[in-house]
Amino acid sequence: MAFTKVTEQASNYHHLETMSIREVLTNINSEDKTVPLAVEKAIPQITELTSAIADKMLAGGRLFYMGAGTSGRLGILDASECPPTYGVPQGLVVGLIAGGDSAIRRAVENAEDDREQGWRDLQQWAISDKDVVVGIAASGSTPYVLGALEACQKHGIITGSISCNPGSPVSQFANFPIEVVVGPEFVTGSTRMKSGTAQKLVLNMISTTVMIQLGRVEDNKMVNMQLSNEKLVDRGVKMVMEELELADYDAAKTLLLEFGSVKRAVDSRQ
Repeated sequence: MAFTKVTEQASNYHHLETMSIREVLTNINSEDKTVPLAVEKAIPQITELTSAIADKMLAGGRLFYMGAGTSGRLGILDASECPPTYGVPQGLVVGLIAGGDSAIRRAVENAEDDREQGWRDLQQWAISDKDVVVGIAASGSTPYVLGALEACQKHGIITGSISCNPGSPVSQFANFPIEVVVGPEFVTGSTRMKSGTAQKLVLNMISTTVMIQLGRVEDNKMVNMQLSNEKLVDRGVKMVMEELELADYDAAKTLLLEFGSVKRAVDSRQ
C-alpha cells in the first residue's frame, strides 16, 4: 500500500475563524466521535501487539514507548501512570521522548529528526531482547522513532508501532504495527487532536490489558495501587471493607496502612 499522509490532508472544515465558539466546539466534537470507531477497526492489530508485550513482561521484560512531540508525551504519560495505578516498579514501563525530559514541557527543535538518537537513548536503559519497544508517531515517519525501531530489529528486539496513516514507514520496522486512520484533523495537520486522542486510547488499552495479564488487577479493582494520597487511601479502605466484609472504616484503614496495599491487606485475613 502506498504511503499517504492522511494526517496532513486539508481539514474537512473551512474558514474556522468565521465560526462561532459553539460551532467550533460542536465541529471538533463531531470529529472526535469518529476516533473510537477508527480504534475499533484496529483491535486485531492491538491484540497482537498487546499479547506480545504481555508474554515478554511475564518473562521479566520491560515495555518502552518512544516518540516525539505529542506522541512522545503520550507515551510518557501512560508509562508514568503505571506505578501508582498498578504498583509496578519504576522502570518496568518507560517512556522516551526525542529531546529528552526537557522536551516534555518545551519543544526541542530538530530533536525528532535525529535518526540515531533513539537507539542511543535505549542503550542508556540496557535494552535487550527481553524487552519490547513501541514507536508512537502520528505521521508514521518520525526519524527518531524509525531509527530506534530499525536498530531494535537488527538486535532481535520485538517492536510495535502506533501511527495514524495507512502503510506508514514506521510500520515497516514494527513486528506488530498498529495503524489507526482517523482522517484529516479539524485544524489541518494538528495531530495533537484526533491522532493524539487515538494514540491515547490505544495506549490505555495496551497498558491496562497488560497489567491485568500481569495480575495487577483483581475483579475490577486496582488492588496494587500506591497509597500516595488521601483519595487513594479512602478508595483502598472501601475496597478492603468490601472484600473482607468489614463495617468499621477505621479498622479497615489501619489494616490497609499496615500492609501498604489492598491486596496484601486482604490476603492477610484470608
